[in-house]
Formats: sequence, structure tokens, C-alpha cells
Amino acid sequence: MKRVLALAMIAAVVTAACGAAAPTGGASASPAQVTLNDGKLVIGVINDQSLVYADLSGKNAVEAVKMAVEDFKAKYGENALGGPIEVITADHQNKPDLASSKAQEFYERNNADIILDVPTSSAALAIAKVANDEKKLYINITAATTDLTGVSCNKYTFHYAYDTYMLAAGTGKWVTENLGKQWYIIYPNYAFGQDMEKSFRGAVTKFGGTVVQSDGSPFPNTSGDFSNLLVKAGQLKPQILGVMQAGGDLVNVVKQYNQFKLGDQGIKLAIGLLFDTDITAIGQDQMAGVVYTTPWVWSMDDQSKAFADKFLKRTGIRPTFAHAGNYSAAWQYMEAIRRAGTDDADAVVKQLEGYKFNDFFIRNGNIRAEDHWVMHDALLAQVKPASEAKEKFDYSKVLGTIPAETASRPLADAGCKK
Repeated sequence: MKRVLALAMIAAVVTAACGAAAPTGGASASPAQVTLNDGKLVIGVINDQSLVYADLSGKNAVEAVKMAVEDFKAKYGENALGGPIEVITADHQNKPDLASSKAQEFYERNNADIILDVPTSSAALAIAKVANDEKKLYINITAATTDLTGVSCNKYTFHYAYDTYMLAAGTGKWVTENLGKQWYIIYPNYAFGQDMEKSFRGAVTKFGGTVVQSDGSPFPNTSGDFSNLLVKAGQLKPQILGVMQAGGDLVNVVKQYNQFKLGDQGIKLAIGLLFDTDITAIGQDQMAGVVYTTPWVWSMDDQSKAFADKFLKRTGIRPTFAHAGNYSAAWQYMEAIRRAGTDDADAVVKQLEGYKFNDFFIRNGNIRAEDHWVMHDALLAQVKPASEAKEKFDYSKVLGTIPAETASRPLADAGCKK
């Protein structure tokens, strides 16, 4: 009997941590008051399921969204939104044209009400255009380009978890102030990498450093060879090698950085974007000491751990912030439908704009009405040596919190005209 009660208490804690937000504004509608336009809600997840970003997001991001739907029904009832909720998915293979065609197919043929996730900034921007044309919701979680809330912003697109400004505001500042002033930046030569280079250059300069040179690498880098850039780093001898690649490309760069023994030459490593799956692939001790910026760490508190435990049981891994962000975004979208009483896109947009909330992933959240950037706190974290890990996947410790205002690009600089 005691065991049954204990399990029930654990389940209650997990449900509260994974599902409960702290909403402000209007009260949620009851299920009987929600009307779905075609009798059901269709949530589309488009991402990389086979290439360099498959591990950090991919099929497990789809599982995260399905978890959110299941937990939402567990909290509000099987008929939580007055009809069935379906999750559909597609692999965009990091190709903008494929992403665009899949989005159009989802919106038009599958009657998708929203598209979530979409790593790869070029693909993310392509889908933003389709969402605006179709007048359907799109919440991006895993792309970093600031253009989603800048020159390419629109009424139906929201940017949820992080962007290049946030990463540079944390890591660019800390590394320049603590490790070295002279940077050599290498970046993937497409929308994400170009925006990373721009944001980090701005932060490095702002905090008293200089970028001695920056060079792009092919994307996707099918060869996995970054030796030409690393040889150049050895010749330039900067204090800091700023690596802006992500996912599988980042793994290859760091492994080759270690093979070239650039650290022994006094060239310190700064990583623009890091996921737990990258640390798994590279090796915790190979990354120990690296300081990075992230919107979320699975071990940061009890709420986050509760979600991470449930995700681990389902998938066999601890969640990356992309997985957690997809769950959170799906949940907040469904809550907005309850408040609106409908899944009509324009009505849901009104419920999202200006909404302030907290959940296990977002802290001090505020959805800026002007550009649809989801303001929230970010974290400065550091990879621990394996000797300090308390369990498998215990990779990082939180050094401090970056307040939402500091982590967010000033609205005046966004240039959004939606």
C-alpha cells in the first residue's frame, strides 16, 4: 500500500512539473467551450531526422510533443480541446525547399493548425514564409536566427527557446572577459552560421575584444573535415577559437581541435551552441570546463528533473533543451487554444501576444507582441568533468542566470515590421 501511495505521489509531481504553467491574464475555457474549426487539432513537427541535427532534436522532439499532448489530456481530460489531437511529422533534411514544401503540404493537405520545432535556420525562415502565406501558426524552437523576429517576422510566427543574440550575450561576454580578447571565428556558411558570426562579433566587440578573422565552412559539411580551418587557427594563434557549428558538425570540429592539440598551443575553445547530445558524442571529459549559454539544463531543479525522468523512461536519453522546448511550446499553444475557445489562428495569436508565464522550461516568460520573441531567462552553464557526474547524462552545472531582458535582443534593434 505504501508503495502504491509513493508511486501516486511521484506521478502527481511529474504531472505538475511537466504540465503546470503559471498563467496570467484570462482564465482558461472549459473543454465544452472550445470549438475546433474542423473538429480536430493537428500539430505538425518538422525537423532533421537523419542528418547532423537529428540527435539534438529529431524523432525525440516528436516524442516530446506527443508527451505534451498526453499530459495535457491527463490534466484536462481526454476531450481536453473538444476533439482529437493528432501529431504528424516530416524530415526536412536541412533543405529549405523541402521544408517549404512539407510545410505547405501540412497546412493545406493535412490541415495542420501549427508547425513546431524546425532546426536549420534556412529551413526555419522558409517555413515562416509559408506560415504567413497560409495564415497558420508556427512556433520555432530549434533554429537560432534572429531574422525570425527581425526582417522575416510575421503575424503567425513565434520564436520560442533561444537565438544567436542570447548565445552571444552570454558566452561572447563571459569568454571575452575571462579567457581572452582575440577571437578567430569559424561558422557554417548559411543563415544560422552567418547570424552567429554577426551576433558573436557584436558581443566580442562590445565587451572589449576583437575578431581577428572569421571563416565559413560548407553546410552541410558532408566530409566532416575541418582541418583547413584548424590549421589556419594554428597559424593565426588567436586566444580564442570561436566555434559556431552545431550538432554533428560541432562534434567533428571539437574532435579535430583536440587532435590538432590547439589547446596545448594556448588557443582556448569557445562554443556558440551546445546540446547534451553533443557532449555525449564528444565525451564529457573532452568538453570539461567549457562554458556555454543555454535556455535550460535538465538537472537545474526539481521541475526540470521530473520532466527529464519521464523523458528518459520514454526515450532512453535525457532531453536536450530542444526536446524540452518542444514540449513546452506544444503545451503553451494548447493552453492558448483553451483561453481563446477556438483553434482559429488569429484568435490564438491574440492569446499568445503579451502572455506572461512560467513552466518547467521557460522562466520569466513574456511573449513580446511586437516581434513574437519569447523573452525568458537564460543560463550560463559549464561542462563538468566525468568525475563530478552523479549519474549518466549529468554533464553540466549552472554558473548563473542571465535575466530575460539581458538575454533578449532590444526591440529597437529587431527591425520587425509584421
